Amino acid sequence: YGGMGLDFSYSIAVAEELGNIRCGGIPMAIGVQAGMATPALTRFGSHELKKQFLVPTIAGDFVACLGISEAGAGSDVANIKTMAVRKGDEYIINGGKMWITSGSQADWMCLLANTSEGPPHRNKSLICLPMNLPGIHVAKKIEKLGMRSSDTAQIFFEDVRVPCKNLIGEEGKGFTYQMLQFQEERLWGVATALTPLETIIQETIDYTRQREVFGQPVLDNQTVHFRLAELATEVELLRSLLHRAVALYVEGNDVTKFASMAKLKAGRLTREVTDSCLQFWGGMGFTSEVLVSRFYRDLRLMSIGGGTDETMLSIICKYMEILPRK
Repeated sequence: YGGMGLDFSYSIAVAEELGNIRCGGIPMAIGVQAGMATPALTRFGSHELKKQFLVPTIAGDFVACLGISEAGAGSDVANIKTMAVRKGDEYIINGGKMWITSGSQADWMCLLANTSEGPPHRNKSLICLPMNLPGIHVAKKIEKLGMRSSDTAQIFFEDVRVPCKNLIGEEGKGFTYQMLQFQEERLWGVATALTPLETIIQETIDYTRQREVFGQPVLDNQTVHFRLAELATEVELLRSLLHRAVALYVEGNDVTKFASMAKLKAGRLTREVTDSCLQFWGGMGFTSEVLVSRFYRDLRLMSIGGGTDETMLSIICKYMEILPRK
């Protein structure tokens, strides 16, 4: 279908390199295209769907978006309300999606919707939804704290008709397919954060070395250079966890626990590094002229998008079998 046939480790290598881009929005948009909106279609979609949607997406002719989150259901995927009711050979879709990356410009959406009234983990399906169909309303481009170069949309569906042949895989398996996809999304997100964290630390070293306060460089204070050494160590530990998880994943193992651990650590470490380094920049760090302030805003999403820190902790507890018994 136009791809290179490489394993997932190559995607992670690309994600790490994309971290050299001096903003978070562009790597995130590429991640949606390559590792969030398309994995389920690649694994479970029909040949006809792959020809129609996957081929032009891989070629870069189509922009894809992922329609999961709703105003009342972010990390709580099971609680989505959007319905796709089968009538004849069509689904009729009603509802809405929120915080959709690339939603203002997307050619198609990988949509998660309820296709029955059954149990919440078995009543959902994934559907390839062309974004030019009647009844699709892109309500607004959302203004955000960070990732401002990435368009994020609120979208409503009103009696949108889509052929039943646009169903990805089996009806009712959408939740399962989405949970599988989340592991790649979370590992990709961790990989894109590593290089920015290294860059912020190095730029902070360079700045504090030349910036003098009370007659000496800021870097000459032990509390400063020790803190930067600690943060650099944490980044290397995160990289090791990521690479272990990816190696296991490529071998076919379930890495849900390790991916969740890496995502949790990345979310917390991006906050820790950007906050600590911004402090060492002083007043300059509070301006829009330096990279540390941009990543302070952009990387804050790491603890929210793709599953919050709290969601990651719940998954880890489940795999460790330490959740309270009901």
